[in-house]
Amino acid sequence: MEQISPGDLRHLSASELHEWLQSTLTQPVLLDVREDDELAIAPFPKSVIHLPLSKITDFAKDLRIRLSSEEPIVVICHSGIRSRNFGQWLIEQNWNLEVWNLEGGIDSWSVEVDPTVTRY
Repeated sequence: MEQISPGDLRHLSASELHEWLQSTLTQPVLLDVREDDELAIAPFPKSVIHLPLSKITDFAKDLRIRLSSEEPIVVICHSGIRSRNFGQWLIEQNWNLEVWNLEGGIDSWSVEVDPTVTRY
């Protein structure tokens, strides 16, 4: 994992996330911003909060209530671009959140960690 800087979006690889999820460290909240059909093709093999970006107007106003500054957040998408953008948006809300982006998204998870997760 990279060096932590307050107020910045942090980045981690699929292998680093896997190690984190296997560790005794505080477990992150996993936010999956992919669409429903993407989740059906390749679900993340851990429990996630599913917030498809196409429905951001439906959940944005209540999002602050759902997220705690006590737990780190890892944002997931297909390739890491939408998750990076959403993670940056979360940082810009000034809610004092620790936000991480899964670099390479679920696709890198399939390649680096779990080949049983379908690539698409």
